[in-house]
Amino acid sequence: MTLVERIAERRAGVGDPRTLVGELRRAVVLVPFVEGGLWTAELGGVRWVCGFTDEAALARFAKARDGGDGQVSGREWQFAEIRGARLLDEVIPAMGVPAGVAVNIADTDGSMLFPPVMGIVPEAVAVDAGVSGGGRG
Repeated sequence: MTLVERIAERRAGVGDPRTLVGELRRAVVLVPFVEGGLWTAELGGVRWVCGFTDEAALARFAKARDGGDGQVSGREWQFAEIRGARLLDEVIPAMGVPAGVAVNIADTDGSMLFPPVMGIVPEAVAVDAGVSGGGRG
């Protein structure tokens, strides 16, 4: 199964969350560049790396960022192809703040957040590390 299919399972209330995280770890995610760094957004005290499962999903995001009015801004969107495991194990810890991965955020019915909790990111940067039962279950 693909990451998109695993996300659809979880959004439907079925499938194993650990399998979904495993699929993200195996997947190559497209992450746009902005001002020399990866595109991120902040929400709820968490810095989210915005990743996309394919160029079509990235294009939907770019269209929404350009105002969603059908007008093309002419901006060229550059992106990196990064394996999900590298995002979770290297990029997120290097950010120095609570951070997670937001996948396909322009797709209302196909987006998924991977928050900075145990079982997703390394324990050293998980916001629930040291919390009884955190990230397990």
